[in-house]
Amino acid sequence: MEAVLFDMDGTLINSEPYWLIAETALLARYDHKWTDEDQAYCLGGPLPKVGAYMSKLAGEVHDALYFENELVRLVAEQFTKGLKFIPGAAELVHELVEANIPVALVSASPRLLVDSAIALLPPGTFATSISSEDVTVSKPDPESYLKAATHLGVDITKCLVIEDSRTGIEAGLASGAIVLGIPHLVTYPPTPRLHLLHGLVGIKAADINEIFLTESQEAHNATRI
Repeated sequence: MEAVLFDMDGTLINSEPYWLIAETALLARYDHKWTDEDQAYCLGGPLPKVGAYMSKLAGEVHDALYFENELVRLVAEQFTKGLKFIPGAAELVHELVEANIPVALVSASPRLLVDSAIALLPPGTFATSISSEDVTVSKPDPESYLKAATHLGVDITKCLVIEDSRTGIEAGLASGAIVLGIPHLVTYPPTPRLHLLHGLVGIKAADINEIFLTESQEAHNATRI
């Protein structure tokens, strides 16, 4: 394993409650009660998908771009109130850095929000970072993960992606990486190159490497059958 590519929202930081608060408040302006189904559909973005969905729910009184920009503004306000790590995430990132394994932060969120998360950890923790503004097509397209691997100078098939959303998991798999999925609000079926866990608490760098090696070997064996 040459690098670990970390998703941000719901994987590194517990930002999903902030997105939920912002989405609920924004759609309440248009007399729509934001539901668990709405939240599950929008989990992991990308923002154009969320903006278009919100515009439709609001009766298209504004276009998708308006809802994208207003949502990011509201979430940024929430971020200023303080961010918390997903349990076990910061410890795992620290372990990976100590083990000299490069870590990238790869998000479908705008640069403003990505930099807010990066600032929570010591400078230089992430070898590179990718935001929605750094790609032409967001997740579930694999561009963000492929670009992160290119920035790191590593083969994407030698990378492990850590994701929590269906959109992100699909992006990681499409890139050719091994994916460690920690899904919530959604389920994901058994899939080659995908290892599912309930959380990151107690997960060490050695565990991550073992998951990578196991999934890589199983995927290799499957191609030979």
